[in-house]
Amino acid sequence: MGEHYFSKNPQSKSDRTIWNTTLRGHTLTFTTDIGVFSKERIDFGSRLLIESFTEPTAPGKILDLGCGYGPVGLAIAASFPQRKIIMSDINERAISLATHNAHHNKLKNVEVRNSDRFTQIPECFAAILLNPPIRAGKAIVHQMFTESYQALNQAGEFWIVIQKKQGAPSAKKKLRELFQKVEVVQRSKGYYVYKSIKLD
Repeated sequence: MGEHYFSKNPQSKSDRTIWNTTLRGHTLTFTTDIGVFSKERIDFGSRLLIESFTEPTAPGKILDLGCGYGPVGLAIAASFPQRKIIMSDINERAISLATHNAHHNKLKNVEVRNSDRFTQIPECFAAILLNPPIRAGKAIVHQMFTESYQALNQAGEFWIVIQKKQGAPSAKKKLRELFQKVEVVQRSKGYYVYKSIKLD
């Protein structure tokens, strides 16, 4: 397999870019690079997930799983400063960028971890957000759903965004196998935002 944004250590030559954007009413500055997902701008799916998310009723931390350079986790951290936000990714370059972006945007309620899925994430969460790595394959994506269910507190919420043509129907079926409640929170341009709640 060639190099992807979910490669552990991208070998492509670094070429950093800096730009600003507004998410959930907060202007944030992002440094991005080759070898991470959607380096030129925040992709439509991630933006839809960010803007659709609502604070969970359950207490506890929030996890941005597969954070990339950090747009989802940092937007949520800016919106809910009383919550601790954990951001994780397997991609070491993405982790470096996410750490830099958290510091640059002066977000103190963020912790960034280099982790292959949940290997370095032992705790449980009030909410987990995921824009799944579709190119990693359906088996891995669905395994991330299962691991996320296991890593949620009682009444914890699992939020994902996925395109219909990239597996939304099968993702919904898998989520319904795992979770007691699954709902479509938002739908736009072929993208679906699902919120699944762990009720027992």
